[in-house]
Amino acid sequence: MTKKILVAVAWPYANGDLHIGHLAGAYLPADIYARYHRLVGNDVLMVSGSDSHGTPITVRADQEGVSPREIFERFHHRFLEAQRDIGISYDLFTHTDTPNHHKVAQDIFTRLLENGYLYVEKQQQYYSELSQQFLPDRYIEGTCPHCGYTDARGDQCDNCGRLLDALELKNPRSKRDGSTPVLRETEHFFLDLAKLEPAVRAYLEREKEEWRPNVIKFSQNYVKGGLKGRPITRDIEWGIPLPLDKYPGKRLYVWFEAVIGYLSASIEWSKLVGDPDAWKSWWYDPAALDVYFIGKDNIPFHTIIWPAELIGIEQLYADDPAQRLNLPYDVPANEFMNLAGAKFSKSHGRMISVPDLLARYDADAIRYYITVVLPETSDSDFYWDDFILRNNGELVGVWGNLAHRVLSFTYKHFGAVPEPGALADADLALLAQAEAAFVTVGERLAARQFRAGLTEAMALAREANRYLEIKSPWSQIKQDRAAAGTSLYVALQAINALSVLLSPYLPFSSEQLRRDLGHTTPLFGAQGIEEVTAEGQVYSVLRYDPTLATVRWAYEELPIGRSLAKPAPLFKKLDEALIEEELARMEK
Repeated sequence: MTKKILVAVAWPYANGDLHIGHLAGAYLPADIYARYHRLVGNDVLMVSGSDSHGTPITVRADQEGVSPREIFERFHHRFLEAQRDIGISYDLFTHTDTPNHHKVAQDIFTRLLENGYLYVEKQQQYYSELSQQFLPDRYIEGTCPHCGYTDARGDQCDNCGRLLDALELKNPRSKRDGSTPVLRETEHFFLDLAKLEPAVRAYLEREKEEWRPNVIKFSQNYVKGGLKGRPITRDIEWGIPLPLDKYPGKRLYVWFEAVIGYLSASIEWSKLVGDPDAWKSWWYDPAALDVYFIGKDNIPFHTIIWPAELIGIEQLYADDPAQRLNLPYDVPANEFMNLAGAKFSKSHGRMISVPDLLARYDADAIRYYITVVLPETSDSDFYWDDFILRNNGELVGVWGNLAHRVLSFTYKHFGAVPEPGALADADLALLAQAEAAFVTVGERLAARQFRAGLTEAMALAREANRYLEIKSPWSQIKQDRAAAGTSLYVALQAINALSVLLSPYLPFSSEQLRRDLGHTTPLFGAQGIEEVTAEGQVYSVLRYDPTLATVRWAYEELPIGRSLAKPAPLFKKLDEALIEEELARMEK
């Protein structure tokens, strides 16, 4: 039975290029999951976009002396290009400064206010006497009161993951001008998390077998400490205005409105495909699986705050008063990928950007290594020597060489898929393993165990290599052409299976291999950057078109006599001298 799968992917701040920590944390796992479910035949809606309003954008704008819009538009377009080129197949990647997102965010604010989940309160907020303005929490840095980290932000500590109020920081300082801020009184709207706490607690206590232990434990422990109201407005110029004339100078706080992007992007996608209500199938159907791919620093926003907002707005936009918006089915938050033992940081310049990496390496080589070292259960590290060695030893040595030498040899001697003779036990065993892999690999992918799924698939490639060592069709051809044909037939069936099994991980090379095997139907649809117009605003989005893809996740025999194309190598062997070159590049 076809399922509705919502793949909700973290929204990156548009203040600098995406780096491979972002790929490992959210974007690549989400894409692998979405591609698998498309192959299974499920209805996938994969959405995300650029976070246009975060204070990291205004911080960079201040540094460059330009407007926040100029910063976010620059990096939004670079996000589109980088994710297209690395193969992240969004049904829609948009941004949070669209008329649609403004409206949905304001609707949610209004509904929460009507339902009694917002309140107004005067509070003390840091003010820079030097800059003569109130400072958003991201403009405040100081020492975390929980773990002692000296570079904690005013909204969250990146070291221990705790959500913070800027007033909790010790030794606060202004990120904008370095001065010591003073406290002044201002008035803001608060999300009444204390009132929503019982419902959030009940949600987190329901069966969560699908959730990773670190995610559910962190979330439950967080709620045990008691929830208190958090301000959802700020005295800033860049952001979404409140839908209230009485507060002209206030904007929705980015932590409140950015998570709304999952819903607003789904609504925007529906409008773009000409069916304004299509999104409701993913958001109101209780059988739909809504899976949120994020990094561990975003856990509380997606397991506590976003569910609280969804609970608070009840049946907003529903056709039936009994309907409720779906809460997250799973939040498979990854741990951090570090760079040789130290954290990636856009703000501190310690990063390997995706555009930079794509300028020198093929997309599938990058995707393969990032998957191998995905930080699914603990922090992991990107090492240049490991990247080069795994590319050469595994991607090229195990898989690429298997496919290329079998296709090349078969093309040269047969030109088509040979007709096999009687199959021996070794032949039948490899074919059985190829067919069984669709179950074992599929189970891993469905469970969001992406490293394990890749290991299972590569085990089939290794077994096919062992089979060829035993059969040695290059020797058989000299004595018994029919026996060589049988061996090549069996090997081609395994390779054909692997062209699908590995395709969620390696979409570009898998499509190439399928063409070499004589297939005419693509595995996946097309994706590209498009310009859309909404309420007079023109902006760019990334969209995936699934209409051309008809391949399914199932073992399928390669027909006898199918003509083969002269193959080209799937992957490039990398010179080990690149290790030193890349290390030197990082030191510049």
